[in-house]
Amino acid sequence: MTVESWTPAGPALLFCPADRPERYLKALDRADMVILDLEDAVAPVNKAAAREALVANPVHPDRVIVRINPAGTEDHELDLAAVQATPYRVLMQAKVEEPSQIAHLPTIALIETPMGALRVEEIVAAPNCIGLMWGAEDLVAGLGGTSSRFGVGELYAGEYRDVARHVRSRVRLAAGAYSKAAIDAVHIDIADVDGLVAEVQDAVALGFTATACIHPSQAAHIRDGYAPAPERVEWATRVLQGAVAYDGGVFQLDGQMVDGPVLAQARAVLSRAGVTR
Repeated sequence: MTVESWTPAGPALLFCPADRPERYLKALDRADMVILDLEDAVAPVNKAAAREALVANPVHPDRVIVRINPAGTEDHELDLAAVQATPYRVLMQAKVEEPSQIAHLPTIALIETPMGALRVEEIVAAPNCIGLMWGAEDLVAGLGGTSSRFGVGELYAGEYRDVARHVRSRVRLAAGAYSKAAIDAVHIDIADVDGLVAEVQDAVALGFTATACIHPSQAAHIRDGYAPAPERVEWATRVLQGAVAYDGGVFQLDGQMVDGPVLAQARAVLSRAGVTR
């Protein structure tokens, strides 16, 4: 695996507390990959037990990402030592703020602090950075704020506030510029299925690679959202067939002009559908 080539096994990435090994296989059964979490999902008093469980309960290594604690903390070094004792080789590192903090293993940098957001373009270019994810709640907490989303009674209730949307956009642009994986943030309101579905639709439209989630019930909605509708696949197939017929030149399909950008979008649709051309 190279830093340029990593992609997740599918679009639904489910967090699982590393100190709950009885949930590892259940999480893998519901999602495409599991993020075994040594950071926020584990209470400080359980960190050591979480590392022990990680080592003692190996599961499919190609479908596991391990989230480790931030650089500069005692837990960070202990986490790295624990991962070295496992078959897992893909990390997600919390609160990355500069390129030098990226671990020596292939790492998804989690951009969730103001400094990390300001340096995201440098971070994504770091050796061993294979992708980016962003986090809204830690970001807003780091700003001294109280909520990443508009609340009940406010205009745009349930949607991200502008600062969160700005960081999401910067993460997506930085990952795209360096051809690295881009993972969208979790939707923490588990009961808000409509909100999750809307965010997944937007993530797909913007070319995100995957979306993380915190509850097994969310994984199915993410998978469904990333899978192109049959009519969309049919459209993309006709676009590429037309490109062959017109020797790659500009042509019309269903009243729409088809040129290079539209061809690229059609290829992206077929790629998500698992169709290779």
